[in-house]
Amino acid sequence: MKNKNQILGINNIFSSIDTKNSNLSRYSIWKRNKATLWYYPSPEKKYITPIFLIYSLVNRPDILDLHPGLSVIESFILNGFDVYLIDFGTPGYEDKDITLDDYIEKYIQKGVQRALLHSNAKEITVIGYCLGGTLAAIYTAIAKEPVKNLILYVTPLDFSTVPSFDTWAKALREDAVNFDEIITVFGILPPAFVKVGMRLLTSPVYITPYLSLISRANDEAYVRKWLSFNRWMKSYLPLVGATVRNLMNDLVKDNKLVKGKLLINGKKANLKNITCNLLVISSEEDRLVSKEQTYSIIELASSKDKTYALSKYGHAGFSVKKGHLPEYIDQWLPPRS
Repeated sequence: MKNKNQILGINNIFSSIDTKNSNLSRYSIWKRNKATLWYYPSPEKKYITPIFLIYSLVNRPDILDLHPGLSVIESFILNGFDVYLIDFGTPGYEDKDITLDDYIEKYIQKGVQRALLHSNAKEITVIGYCLGGTLAAIYTAIAKEPVKNLILYVTPLDFSTVPSFDTWAKALREDAVNFDEIITVFGILPPAFVKVGMRLLTSPVYITPYLSLISRANDEAYVRKWLSFNRWMKSYLPLVGATVRNLMNDLVKDNKLVKGKLLINGKKANLKNITCNLLVISSEEDRLVSKEQTYSIIELASSKDKTYALSKYGHAGFSVKKGHLPEYIDQWLPPRS
């Protein structure tokens, strides 16, 4: 009977809860192909250095703005930061030849230039999440623009060890497997492929989250958070074939980024080129990106101001309390902005 009441409780809450993203004011200030640069103005701007957010290519960036009280972007703007978010959009087959070089220079670099022009700021803070952090680090290593602060959250950089895909990585390095033919055939990798890959690593039997939901069915705040997060978890995006090929060969196979050998349109993306203030946040509970994959930039970057922090939250977990900046960022970023 208890379980029945819990299920009825979930149904009642499901029907009453609005799970839409928070209604923050945002404006499209630049577009390229499927990508949009969103501007989120702070209602009471306190800091002259705006924030430029880069999320992964794997999921929609909605996780950064789930709903009121559970929004990283909201926490930034309410604390006085203007925010810019590069949303890469959903690629189609016609985008299959977009390379890593294109994402860095034609999307991220052009987006940062547009944000600087729009904000009339002299410097900018770049924040990258997961694979978006990898892109952020590569961009900052070749940037001509004045990047003042670089913040990387659970970002894979060093592929000398790949705990989650160790067998595949070993086979790739030994030329025992080659994904180029599959990539060529598909052009872009469908979201279903990405979903299966992620589930194999994190939750092969996807039942625990539902058990957690049932056990807390009468907790409306928890159910609201669960619904928003579960919706985002299903927002896998197609991956552009040419970029996947770059990532697999240049990063996973040859580890060119930490070796200082990665070239972006002929420019060397050496992590030693990074001189801005640097904050790297890793997680002890991350199944996708190990601590070992995130730390190398601390040793390689030429920044004088470098901080490494370990979070207790998992890969997609952000500690955001209403009215406060995310954990670690709250003490680090304001005095540097």
